Amino acid sequence: MNLRQPLTKTRQFRTLLQSEQLEFICEAHNGLSAKIVEEAGFAGIWASGLSISAQFGVRDNNEASWTQVLEDLEFMSDATKVPILLDGDTGYGNFNNMQRLIRKLEQRNIAAVCIEDKLFPKTNSFLKGDAQPMADMQEFCGKIKAGKDAQTDPDFCIIARVEAFICGWGLTEALRRAEAYHQAGADGILIHSALSVPDEILAFKREWGSRSPVVIVPTKYYSTPTDVFRQHGFSMVIWANHMLRAAVATMQKTARALKESENLLSIEDKVAPVSEIFRLQNAAELLEAEERYLPRGAEGTLAVVLAASRGEELGELTADQPKTMVKVQGGPILSHIVDAYNAVGIKDILVVRGYKKEAVRLPNLTYVDNAEFAENGELASLSLALQSRKEHFQSTIISYGDVLFNKYIPQALCQESDDCVIFVDSNWQDQTSYARLGGFAECTLPNSRRAFNAKVHLKQLGSAIPPGSIHGVWMGFLKLSPNAAAMVDQLLLEILARPGNRKASIPQLLQELLKRDYPIRVLYTVGHWLDINSLDDVIQAGNF
Repeated sequence: MNLRQPLTKTRQFRTLLQSEQLEFICEAHNGLSAKIVEEAGFAGIWASGLSISAQFGVRDNNEASWTQVLEDLEFMSDATKVPILLDGDTGYGNFNNMQRLIRKLEQRNIAAVCIEDKLFPKTNSFLKGDAQPMADMQEFCGKIKAGKDAQTDPDFCIIARVEAFICGWGLTEALRRAEAYHQAGADGILIHSALSVPDEILAFKREWGSRSPVVIVPTKYYSTPTDVFRQHGFSMVIWANHMLRAAVATMQKTARALKESENLLSIEDKVAPVSEIFRLQNAAELLEAEERYLPRGAEGTLAVVLAASRGEELGELTADQPKTMVKVQGGPILSHIVDAYNAVGIKDILVVRGYKKEAVRLPNLTYVDNAEFAENGELASLSLALQSRKEHFQSTIISYGDVLFNKYIPQALCQESDDCVIFVDSNWQDQTSYARLGGFAECTLPNSRRAFNAKVHLKQLGSAIPPGSIHGVWMGFLKLSPNAAAMVDQLLLEILARPGNRKASIPQLLQELLKRDYPIRVLYTVGHWLDINSLDDVIQAGNF
């Protein structure tokens, strides 16, 4: 079955130009205003030279380069489905520039261009128009021919703008030039006038008849009833600069109100809500695309930082604060941990406090307090953290408040789909001091090329593994899927209920999981972390 293909933008514009009824297009000057014009119901857009230059903050004298105009047009074209007619000034140069312009417009899916018969660089028609020189008629005809020869889409339109009335030459010259441009291949004539009445353009249309479509821009003769244009058989009306002028008026009023009131209450109910900006930007489409194309990564991940202990090994540094608040590189250890999580998109960070909890008060964190930190251990702190999220378990990364790490660590953990994942540093010979985190690890494969493409799992964790079986040292990181977090929450209650387990650590949790044949995925690394366990480590952290 043949499905009807949608009309191209060039075909849409040609249909408008040749319509038997009066058609209207409206000015836009960037992607946002183009979207607004389209949503208002206009079937076409006028990319105004005045408005585009004004939104750049420069004069309408070709001060914005044609490549800057092209870049702006590309955003407008991408944002809309209706055709765009570019106000192409004089074509930005001679016939050669005109041909290159046409090729670049077609590449950006622009439907048509209007060029005016004045000299480059142009001056706006409403600024001393009668003193402006006109282009040589034959040279301008050559420019039109060159443009038509350059186009590859037969529906692309070139509109010739006649400035004879603007420059004070009168009806005879306007008709003479319009006929020459028509013969040169122009698809339509735009007849322009700076009078406040439509006399000149009506006189032109009566003499011109229906030789080709005639486009008008009633900016100056705005009080003329639109039915007059219908009765005289004009093809298209351009509302040429009103989107920009409306925006300027509103922005000026808003800026003055803000300066005078020094608060947002004076203007908040008079401006578009931020949600409307997001809608016009099509933010919802991006969210849907992220669901389709991006890995889940850190989205929805909770980071639990166990930071209840004092860290007596640091002596006087922890007399009035826990180890996690000891400063390295100008900031507390905890702030560096938070930065590493934030760098991969993890914003939901829960810190378990205990010793000198009032000293742990970084912003944008959630806190759970372990009041019995002196009598219990890591699993008790972890249990408190998971219990606080019992109603909504999520992917969780557990780490210590005294271990610095590069963002690579949480990033890699988030990308794994296994229920339970840990990190092991295979450079264990130089990490003997890190045995306090739970000892050494024996895995199903040592770190190697073979392990890189295989799923490696933990076999043993502890300090009693023979050197020949050691594959690395556990680094203090544990990632749990939502299901694993719920399971571990219940398992912690069982472990902590047993006599002698009040001070149990995470390695004991991992050993319990191994006893139950629960798979623990291993990711290998060499470095990317630093356990701060002594004053020397604090010094070393300055170079981490």
